[in-house]
Amino acid sequence: MKRILVIGGSRYFGKTLVTRARDAGHRVTVLNRGSAAPPPGVGRLVADREDEEGLRAALGSRGFDVVVDQVCYTPLQAAVARRVFAGRTGRYVMTSTMEVYDPATLPAGPHFPATAAAGSATAPARAPAPVTEASLDPARLPLVPAAPGRAPGPAYAYAEGKRRAEAVFLREPAFPYVGVRAAHVLGGGPAEFTGRLAHYADRIGAGIPVAVHEAPYATSFIHHQEMAEFLLRTAQQTFTGTVNAASHGALDVIALCEAVAEQVGRSPRYRVVGPGAAASPFSFDRAYAMDNGRASALGFRFGRVTDWLPGAIAETAATPRAAL
Repeated sequence: MKRILVIGGSRYFGKTLVTRARDAGHRVTVLNRGSAAPPPGVGRLVADREDEEGLRAALGSRGFDVVVDQVCYTPLQAAVARRVFAGRTGRYVMTSTMEVYDPATLPAGPHFPATAAAGSATAPARAPAPVTEASLDPARLPLVPAAPGRAPGPAYAYAEGKRRAEAVFLREPAFPYVGVRAAHVLGGGPAEFTGRLAHYADRIGAGIPVAVHEAPYATSFIHHQEMAEFLLRTAQQTFTGTVNAASHGALDVIALCEAVAEQVGRSPRYRVVGPGAAASPFSFDRAYAMDNGRASALGFRFGRVTDWLPGAIAETAATPRAAL
């Protein structure tokens, strides 16, 4: 049995992680700002993670075998956690994102090869090699604003915030640290709060064109239950560093639309947009699908996207939109 603290853990796969850890016999505590009560049998601490003194007061003299940080989005949050949990935990697992690899949000430099467009909306582009963890070391990246021509919008802020948060933990480790770079998480019907899969189910079901790039590149996905299980397994192991978490088999937006079409019984229609233009949630004009080789070598057995995606689409299509 381990003493596990989950920071966040009030919705989606974070909530599933909490219940799985509890059911596995671990002593689980959730820390958040009081937005939602934890499930039965789980402890609760209420604090604002950015309030260092308040966080220390809420923790008191408590220590943990593992902290799983579901809601670390900025270097400030990471720095506070690094100071507060130094000496309080034997392991720190931060849920990061595959968006840290996105060439469109990286500082200018030779981090990734150019992703010249090729193909069409009905013929996917040739896929480059998936990115490995070694493709990006945020501790070595220059911490600079977005390059000229790259507006610092929400996507940039999210990706750069995660990169800088990872860098805080990696530069001067205060405890054994793992950064889990999660693929796009799908499934769960009403629990999947982003509405990204619903975007496709609704538009294709209504016969509305889906905006896609002329040469969409494949991206990585993971089922929400698989993501929760991966985090729990990571909490119980001893490896450190960054690790990609993704189901086998990257898909481009055209393949995703075709899978949705099979479930909703209507053929997809497309509206092609130019390079750099906004498109639907999983249409990408640059390549950064992830390699899951490190996690697989560590013993985690991922499923295949094509095996679980039909069920995820079906539960999304059956969910009333007010619930999403």
